[in-house]
Amino acid sequence: MYMFAGMLSFLDICYTAVTIPQILVIFWIGRVHIAFSGCLLQMYFFHSLGITENYLLTIMAYDRYIAICNPLRYSTIMTSRCCKLLVFACWLCGFLSPVTKLILVTFLPFCGSNEIHHLFCDLSPLLHLACADTFLNVITDFVINSCIIILTSAFIALTYTKILITIILMNSAEGRRKAFSTCSAHITVVLILFGSVAFMYVRPQTVYAPEYDQLVTINYTILTPLLNPAVYSLRNKEIKRALKKYLQIY
Repeated sequence: MYMFAGMLSFLDICYTAVTIPQILVIFWIGRVHIAFSGCLLQMYFFHSLGITENYLLTIMAYDRYIAICNPLRYSTIMTSRCCKLLVFACWLCGFLSPVTKLILVTFLPFCGSNEIHHLFCDLSPLLHLACADTFLNVITDFVINSCIIILTSAFIALTYTKILITIILMNSAEGRRKAFSTCSAHITVVLILFGSVAFMYVRPQTVYAPEYDQLVTINYTILTPLLNPAVYSLRNKEIKRALKKYLQIY
């Protein structure tokens, strides 16, 4: 659990580093200039890190499932090697998933206005600047995002259904309380992140209200990474104890 939580924190640092500096500049001076290649790189890393976090949260759901439903076998199933392989698979799949979308964008001709009405370079605002039919780009983006979100959401829902059944069948009230406490942090993060991302990226159209989408964007680019440390760390007794000990030293 601590390895996955630490990796989630590292992902959030990288995730926010891709967009937050530019958003702050926009809020400060009103606009920012970026080269086309830089725009594509920002879009690629933003999507790659976001998808990687999506997969990581799915793996964390599986980790909770093993811990609660098969506690006696947890140490033999979730070995250090297994955890490292799962994390590596999350990063690999996350960075391969948006490659097709990125390649298709590079073949589009861009002319006229070069002003993106968004807080950073994202696919939908970028497609508005294209001087060609973007139907293939929109459909490809919709299919890839839908598959990722639907499959991971279904897996998480299945694991938590089994977890809930196991918790209900527990005889100890203390055991049920600990199990719910273990899962509540993960469920909170999943609902916030998946809800916002599904609204933004699982829709087969490019017509949208920029101001409304910018508000939703702030939710999963700023608020979610901000809440993750509080949700995971401050609800964990061991981490709180270690934090107090560290603060007492200094």
